[in-house]
Amino acid sequence: MNQSKVMRAFLEDTLLSLMLYSCFSSAVSSLYSSSCQLQEQFHLNRMHKTGDVIIGGLFAINSFTDDLDLTFTSKPQLPPCYGFDVLGFRQAQTMAFAIDEINKKSSLLPNVTLGYSLYDNCFQLGIGFRAALTLVSGQEEQVTLEENCVGTPPVLGIVGDTTSSNSIAISAVLGLYKVALVSYYATCSCLTDRQKFPSFFRTIPSDAFQVNAMIQILKHFGWTWAGLIISDDDYGFHAARSFHSDLGPAGGGCLAYTEILPWGDDPAELRRIVDVMRKSTARVVIVFAYKGHMINLMEEVVRQNVTGLQWIASEGWSAAAVLQTPHFMPYLGGTLGIAIRRGEIPGLRDFLLQTHPDLHHNNTDGNSMVNEFWEHTFKCRFAPPPAGWVEAGGELCTGQEVIENVKNELVDVSNLRPEYNVYKAVYALAYALDEMLQCEPGRGPFSNNTCAHLQRLEPWQLVYYLEKVNFTTTFGDQVSFDENGDALPIYDIMNWVWLADGRTKVQRVGEVKRSAFKGEELTLDEDKIFWNFESKHVTS
Repeated sequence: MNQSKVMRAFLEDTLLSLMLYSCFSSAVSSLYSSSCQLQEQFHLNRMHKTGDVIIGGLFAINSFTDDLDLTFTSKPQLPPCYGFDVLGFRQAQTMAFAIDEINKKSSLLPNVTLGYSLYDNCFQLGIGFRAALTLVSGQEEQVTLEENCVGTPPVLGIVGDTTSSNSIAISAVLGLYKVALVSYYATCSCLTDRQKFPSFFRTIPSDAFQVNAMIQILKHFGWTWAGLIISDDDYGFHAARSFHSDLGPAGGGCLAYTEILPWGDDPAELRRIVDVMRKSTARVVIVFAYKGHMINLMEEVVRQNVTGLQWIASEGWSAAAVLQTPHFMPYLGGTLGIAIRRGEIPGLRDFLLQTHPDLHHNNTDGNSMVNEFWEHTFKCRFAPPPAGWVEAGGELCTGQEVIENVKNELVDVSNLRPEYNVYKAVYALAYALDEMLQCEPGRGPFSNNTCAHLQRLEPWQLVYYLEKVNFTTTFGDQVSFDENGDALPIYDIMNWVWLADGRTKVQRVGEVKRSAFKGEELTLDEDKIFWNFESKHVTS
């Protein structure tokens, strides 16, 4: 969907969502009460578990939707989602695991049971925005608020969203009510603006740090002349701005060109961009985009047979298996990429193996995400199946199928990157709540030394404690947030290897991190790096 359609969809969904409730007031014995009537329930793909406190989550379980014809003359329907993504589902399941693990701990929130409500944003702003507003508004048909409004909010906070553009839109609204949004994937440096996004946090580094990491790599190898290609969105634009302002002063380099990749398949524009690359004397090409953009770009690179380039990948595509094929690797071999820090989560694989469908998935607490995964994995359909499914030879799902009997990415926990960020985000919210509940009456941080209470919690009170979170994961990484809501940044540096037998692998060859004591540090194991050049060096 192009930028204008995204903005139109966003504006429409904003208006719809902000009118989710219609409130009426009436005087009763000189006291006023408000009755809020839910105007509409959004039936979104979700996964739910009850608890004393609910944490919301937004994940890209499906990758595509049909474009809506937004005429603004009739109420739009939610577009169908398709293109099930097992990795997106694994991220959602990682959140479910983290909450299950916390509930079993006696040392963290011992008297509180956490629950979750997770939604599929279908990689689309309008759907993600509706899901976020559904989470913070709740789904009760009618809510009566007394003068001294008390009660636990529908969600304690939200883990998400998947993209920077989605997070910008959602956080701009949630920030008005100081509802915490902790993203595991939104990297845009613009989200550090505390005036615009006062309740936004993230467990993935800002793109400002990622750009600095790339500049350090360029400087390390003496590459002073490079091309820059970006996606046509906030992710790409803010990265380009940082490169243009920082590359010269920090790395002593210059950009030969800056090109913007089109959304979708635009053959003429892709031909023009690759022609620029082919004619340029810059042999180093930095691409700040997503794997979908790269697939279209690389098809044209292959068509024009543009070889001899050293690619620098942003985390948006640095681990994309779909690009690591014999078709592309003669061109992409030797790529150096910035990747989300890999982590280990003990017990996650066993939890994933226990994934099981809800055979009563039509009830209100059903897990439609799990059922969709089941149908995708086992190529079957739950009853009642779509018309003609059985007649065409399709199988019915029984729920007795065994995950271990099929090859799938769900239970592969060898390379947990966004999942590790999800895990840290859930624990950050849990530690903030735990610290809040340990407040001693009369010694609290709020007005007149008061404490916050779960039964009358206000979202901004949790944000106060989230800002002060400081803990260490079982993998040994410290998690805390600075004044902008950014976690201590660390990235792995990856290298794409093209093996003699035609196989490919992506190996870790270093890291770049920032510590409170040593500043930014780049570590590279040059002996491990695979180069796609006989000289093992790039002329730039």
